[in-house]
Amino acid sequence: MIDNPFTMVVLIVAIIAISRVLQAKYGVVRRHKGEELIARGPDPEAERLRAEVKALKDRVAVLERLATDGSSALEREFEKLRDRD
Repeated sequence: MIDNPFTMVVLIVAIIAISRVLQAKYGVVRRHKGEELIARGPDPEAERLRAEVKALKDRVAVLERLATDGSSALEREFEKLRDRD
């Protein structure tokens, strides 16, 4: 199948590279004697940032709605926001 030794070396290097990428993707870490799967839990910082982005998106949606409504509706919304704080 593989007649050229150079092709065989390239294939072996490609297989090793692909396996290393898959190991990194799935969290397999090499220790002294064997491999160990490290469970990746939810990152608290990432969760906090997601919540902050959601809150900001909600605020932008309110501001967009206020900007597109009529002036009397705008005044009512401002009053609601003042009362809420």
